[in-house]
Amino acid sequence: MTTVPSPNFSHLLAMTGPFGTFEHADHDVARVEHGYCTDDVARVLLVVVREPLVTGALLRLAESSMEFLRLAQAPSGEFTNRRLASGAWWGEPSTEDCWGRAMWALGTTVARSPSPRLVNEARQLFERGAKARSSWPRSMAWAVIGAVELLHVESGNRGAHELLMAGLGVLDRGEVSRDWQWPEERLTYANAALAEAVIAAGSWLGDERVLGVGLRQLNWLLAMETRSGHLSVTPAGGRGPHDASRLFDQQPIEVAAIADACVRAYDVTGDRQWLTGLDRAVAWFMGDNDAGAEMFEATRGGGYDGLTRHGPNLNEGTESTVALLSTLQHARRFALSFT
Repeated sequence: MTTVPSPNFSHLLAMTGPFGTFEHADHDVARVEHGYCTDDVARVLLVVVREPLVTGALLRLAESSMEFLRLAQAPSGEFTNRRLASGAWWGEPSTEDCWGRAMWALGTTVARSPSPRLVNEARQLFERGAKARSSWPRSMAWAVIGAVELLHVESGNRGAHELLMAGLGVLDRGEVSRDWQWPEERLTYANAALAEAVIAAGSWLGDERVLGVGLRQLNWLLAMETRSGHLSVTPAGGRGPHDASRLFDQQPIEVAAIADACVRAYDVTGDRQWLTGLDRAVAWFMGDNDAGAEMFEATRGGGYDGLTRHGPNLNEGTESTVALLSTLQHARRFALSFT
């Protein structure tokens, strides 16, 4: 029996610079010259506030991440994604992925952080961000998930409710065909977030039709991304109904999205079948994958950047490390272990 390790934040803390958490790594060393991005800093805040017992080091990391998001947000509620190593911002604010991930992290902070100061600041930034809208489905999906998190503790929050309804307008779409039971012509990245957002919204609204749509999408996706009993997630470059089978390169973010969505489905239905998806996600990191390779460094807790046909890409970037930590947080909750 193999015991799944607890989340280890050592590598993530080592990736932290003067303005936030660096985006890329060369093996376990931060590539300072590549700077920071709001996408990743939002992910960092998310996993830190999910921790049940926050150490002083993690609290400081949450505070620095919140300050990063505060400076990244424009008066319009949009977010600028890129920050140079010097601390200067680069590019224009938008409602692309960085906005959605920031809204997810902010809503989760309001719901879960034990720090009143972080909760108050997260609420302010969320309410400003909730005035914006995105045409990007994944960005709206993350924003909807953040809105539902916030609504669980502040059910009368008007901005969160209006954002949720706007998100459904983007996400509640029909399936392409009977054979391709997905709302897009191709699977691309973080696919399970689309289904999770629909599940979360349908559950919160008590809308059985919407909830059913999300559950069907997730069930189809889980079957599509399972091969020989283990996860074989959509590779970089995507997958369409007529594509030749291609296994690599696989990204940890895909696996973490499956874990998040399956836990969401379990929480709203109580049906333990959804924990099969979580089992497979955790097992993928442990080595039950198409290359039979462990996808993390056990001593420091860094997540490897991708699964190639030759094994793992041994760089331990922030996105991949957070994907690992997020999945292990779910595993700890259900005390998972494997033979």
